[in-house]
This record gives sequence, C-alpha cells and structure tokens, in this order.
Amino acid sequence: MPELETQTMTAAPEALIAKVKAYNPDVKAGEITAAYEYAKKMHEGQVRASGEPYYTHPLEVAQILAGMKMDTGTLITAILHDTLEDTAASYDDLKNKFGKDVADLVNGVSKLTRIESQTVEGKQAENFRKLLLAMSEDIRVLLVKLADRLHNMRTLDAIKKPEKRQRIALETLEIYVPLAERVGVHTIKTELEDLAFGVLNPEARESISNRLSFLRKEGSGVVETIINELAALLETSGIKAEITGREKTGYSIWKKMQRKNVAFEQLSDIMAFRIVVDSIEDCYTVLGLIHGRYHSIPGRFKDYISTPKPNGYRSIHTTVMGPARHRIEVQIRTHEQHSQAELGVAAHWAYKEGKVPSLKDVKKYRWLRELLEILEQEQRPEDFWENTKLELFQDHVFAFSPKGDLIELPSGATPVDFAYAIHSDIGDKCVGAKINGSIAPLNTKLSNGDQVEIITSKTQNPSPTWERFVVTGKARSHIRKFIRAQQRDEYATLGRAMLQKIFRQEHYDFTEKAVTGVLKQFQLEENDDLYARIGSGLTPARDVFKAIFPAHKTEMVKRPSRDMDQAVMVKPLDGRDAPVPIKGLIPGMAVHFARCCHPLPGDRIVGIVITGKGVSIHTIDCDTLETFADTPERWLDVSWGEGPDSPEAHVGRIHVIIQNEPGALGTLSTVIGANGGNITNLKLTNRSVDFWEILMDIYVNDTRHLNHIIAALRATPSVTSVDRARGGS
Repeated sequence: MPELETQTMTAAPEALIAKVKAYNPDVKAGEITAAYEYAKKMHEGQVRASGEPYYTHPLEVAQILAGMKMDTGTLITAILHDTLEDTAASYDDLKNKFGKDVADLVNGVSKLTRIESQTVEGKQAENFRKLLLAMSEDIRVLLVKLADRLHNMRTLDAIKKPEKRQRIALETLEIYVPLAERVGVHTIKTELEDLAFGVLNPEARESISNRLSFLRKEGSGVVETIINELAALLETSGIKAEITGREKTGYSIWKKMQRKNVAFEQLSDIMAFRIVVDSIEDCYTVLGLIHGRYHSIPGRFKDYISTPKPNGYRSIHTTVMGPARHRIEVQIRTHEQHSQAELGVAAHWAYKEGKVPSLKDVKKYRWLRELLEILEQEQRPEDFWENTKLELFQDHVFAFSPKGDLIELPSGATPVDFAYAIHSDIGDKCVGAKINGSIAPLNTKLSNGDQVEIITSKTQNPSPTWERFVVTGKARSHIRKFIRAQQRDEYATLGRAMLQKIFRQEHYDFTEKAVTGVLKQFQLEENDDLYARIGSGLTPARDVFKAIFPAHKTEMVKRPSRDMDQAVMVKPLDGRDAPVPIKGLIPGMAVHFARCCHPLPGDRIVGIVITGKGVSIHTIDCDTLETFADTPERWLDVSWGEGPDSPEAHVGRIHVIIQNEPGALGTLSTVIGANGGNITNLKLTNRSVDFWEILMDIYVNDTRHLNHIIAALRATPSVTSVDRARGGS
C-alpha cells in the first residue's frame, strides 16, 4: 500500500525534489525550486495557527502528492495553491512565471471570490459549487484540494477553538471523504476518516484503538498463521501471490457497529487479508481454491472485477470460515488493480511523459457529470448542497436496462431515479415501470440485479409527489426545477385573474400596457413577474391597482362580522364582476384544497390568500373561515370554472358507522369501488362491540359523485349511517 508522507519536512524543496526523482528522474528541479521561492516570498510574514511560517504548508501538500507520484505541474500547483487567495499574486503573474496550465490549476483550487452570504451553509455550498466547476476542467484540482485538506487535518490540533475544529472535521467527513472515495484515493480517504473521527468522537476512537491494540497483542500469531496457510494453499497450485493482513480502520469498525447495532466483541471480521496476483485469470483461480478449501459465508461475496465500482475500483471480496475456524474477509486483485484501489484516479494521472489530463478523461466519471447537471438545475446554493450530498453519500445498487446497460444508483433508488439516470428527458416523461418483467409502482425500491424498463408518455410531466421518494440528487433537482417553473406559471395565471377582477369591479378595462407601466415601482422586469407575486400572495392585487390608478378612490372592503353569511362577504358587487376560476390550476401549486373541509366541484367555495403559498380553497360553510374574519382583504371570490370538470380526482371525506360483523368492511369497500370511488385513506375513530365509526377519504370527481356514493352506502344493510365529514386532518 503506497504510504503518504506523514513527517514534517524541512521548509526547503530538496526533500521534495529527491522524492520526485525516485519516480521521475527527468524532473526539472529548477521549476519546483522556483515555485518554492515564489511561494515563500509571497507568503512572507504569514504564519499558521501552529506558529510555523505559512509557506511550509503548501510544501507539505506537494510532499503528499509526490507520494502519489503526481506530475510536476500538479506539484507546482500544490506549492502555489494559496497564492491567489492569500497573497498579492495575480493569475497573470502565475501564467507568466509558470505557464497557463499551472495558473489554471491554481485558479481552480483557489476560492475565486469572497462569498457574500448570510449563512455558513450558503458559503460552504457556494465554495463547493466552485470546486466542482474547477474539477470539471481538470481532476487534478480535486487531488490538490484533497491533499490540502489532509495536511490541514493533520495539523488541526493547532486550532484553539474546539467548535472550529469540529466544524472542519464534520465538513471533512461530509464532503472530502466522499469525494476521495468517489475518485478512489483510498489512502487519503482512510486517513481523513480517522482524523475526523478523532475530533468528532474521540472517546469512541480511543476505545476502539485500545481494543485493537489488545487484540493485536493477543492474536499476533493468528494473522501470521492464516497468511502462511493461504500461501501454502496457493503455492501448491503454482500461483504467485503477495498476501498481507490488514487491520480495518477504527472509523470503519465504528460505522459497522452503528449500522448493525452490535458491540465490538460481536464483530468477527476486523481483519482483512489481501491477495495480489499477476492476472485476472489468477484472481478467479485463487477464488476457486479458497472456496474449495473453506466454507464461504452466504451473502458476503462481491465481484467488483466483472462489475467495477463507480470510482473504477476492481477486486473480488469474499468472507470465509478460514484457518483455525476464524471468519476472515479476503480481497483478491491484480497488481494493477491494487494500484488503482489505493490511488484511484491519481493512478491514471500519475506522472507520464507528455501526458496532460483533459476534459475527455474526466467525462468517464458519470457521478461528476451528474453533479454538474444538478449544479445547472439548482438556483440556491443550499439546494445544490443538499442534492450533492444525496449523490455522494449513499451505498449503491446496480440495475440493468432491457438492453443490458448497467446503471449504478444509490441504495433505496426507485424506477424514477433509474429513469433520470438514463436521461433527464426519460425521467420527465416517466409514467410507469416494469421490474423484472412485472409492472411495479414508481416508488418501488430497486435491488441489485433488477432489470428495469421505463414506460414513458409524451404528455407526462414530473409529479410533485415524486420528490417524496426519489433518492438521487439528479432526480430531485429536475423535479424541483419543474415544480418551480410550473408553480410560477400557476401563480402568474391566478394573479392575472385576480387583478382583472379588481379592474372589472372598479369599471376599468384591463390592459397589459397599464401593468407594464408600474413594473419599476415593484422592481420587476416582466408583467408575469408581477402577476406571480400577486398570485402567490406576496403583493396584494389592490396595491397594484392603486399604483396604476393612484387618484382613484376605492370603496373600503368591509370587515366581515361573525353573524354575516360568508356568501355575502365574497358576493360580487354586481353583474360586472365574476369569480376567479380555478379550473386548470394544478392542486398543490398555486391553489390548495383545504383539508379542513375537502371542497369538491359542485360545492360553493371561497378562496383565502395565503402569503407566499397562493390561495387556499374552502367550502363556503367551513368553520375555519371564522379565523379570517378580521382580514377581509384576503378573501377571494372563486369558482370551479365552466365546462367539463377536470379529470383530476378530488378527495371527499365521509363519516361512516357500520355494524361490527364479518364482511362489513369488505362490503363497504366493494360498494364504494362499484360506484367509481377509490379509497385513499381510512381511519377507525371509534369501536364498540356492535359498531365501528370510520372516517374515509375517497377520490371522487365532484359533489354529485360523492353524494351518489353516500346514497349507495345508505342503501347497504350493514351500514348504519353515512354523512359527508367536515374537519379533521
């Protein structure tokens, strides 16, 4: 396993140059020395929290990267990586002295501008957003950033404030560890995990460390015995192999204890044995020999050679009841695969004469492309931050398309996630799915090896309900983008109708030109922007009318009284006015049907403007309306609209009392289904020896449809009474 430099080096480039010459004899030492001298000059007078001169830090970062055999350009970038951010150096200075490649890399690593944000989360999200953009141009930016974070974590004790140490450690665990894992740099990932674990949970780390030390002393001979027995097994079959025993890290042990809810003593595989061979054929031969000699543990075999991990990791993992009845985990891989496992993408970007990393090289990392796509979808840094963490954190399952293409997804992914992973257009138009040949709900969780076929329709759009069960950041960001755009259109449609209503009430002809004339007063650019603010309740329609006609005197809206019929409060002034139609507006966007009264087409309804959320629709006799008696300006006269009712189903609620006898509940659901209703929720509110009282939510078309179902239920012998319910959650 390649070792990363851990000792503090002298503040001079000689040790770094010597290390580079060991793998690149042709290194131009003068370029590294020049970079060091420049960094030392620019950082002059700056010190770290430890009191050391600041320029020692970038040299240490370069030393870490030299341990990964990185090219000279990357090492020079490491030495200069803080000059743009923390000194008077400019991009042009770096470009003139060290070339465009180095200047671009340093620019990518640096935080390009100071972020003005009210929240720490916003700053963190925006900086990470910039890191991803820089990574998309050259993956070496990330490698330098990881090495930078590793050295900062090694020296974290120098920071006096414990809350700051905790924040940096948490950020390391949440962002930099998953990124290191995604590019496969195992050496950096494991050390970052361990260092962050020591800061965030020092007691657990110390406890596990003590237990490991005890086991190391007690079982020192066991490891050697197992290695010798495995070596003898392979030698008799003519297999050349390197066999090593590797103790699992404290953090990985702790995670497993948390995940499986077990004590340390119950863990049986804290040691892993690695067998490194010459060829892939030898890997499978070794696997056959081990399984032939020892009993394998069911469910503990994974073949990452035939199906590599997203970061390119390839190895065979198996757990067996090994020598002396010890349960052991064995990893089998080739020398090339071992290098890839330890250094990940750095193994490909390691020094090669004339090799320059390109965007084409980066494109093979699908996860990076998806993060960049999320970046394009999200408007707020915080949303991007949340969806990126979704994309980075979770374990993965592998599913297949009907053509046999392998799609890698987070654990818990659904067919909707699968559809978006194939292409965003397929996700947007997804209406159904077949899993292993059978129709399945869109919220079904996929399992490893599932074959998934997505059914699409040109008329389909993303459903807001999908956001409740999707787990990939890409799916969530696309759904949210659609909801934002659709919601704005709905707000604009509703807001325009509300403003037109006031024009009619006050005897004016509505014109778009009149609205355009007051846009500057509201600091908006388009009429639709103003309509959307009206529809969402952020800007009262009457305020816009007053801005257009400042000299016009309008009659004050009367304060509704408790004894005033709600119908009077919202009754049109005369024949000139008409209610605002809500037909065509999607429930849950600009209009919301109140759960207190469950209004249905056919009911007399009224709207209440809710700031920032549009209009809440209530039945005219809903008790909740009393709450808004003191704010008459929020009342809106609305109607269902003319023409055929929307095919969109509405929820009607009924209160049923049935006899407590066999088959009564079945009869109830049969009658509802036979009359075109669909039960969406059922709640047992009271139960006695003879009767059950039930609240039922039923999808119906309108009031007439619900009344038809109620009549059918009243004619059913086992039903004692049934009425339309009011209130409840």
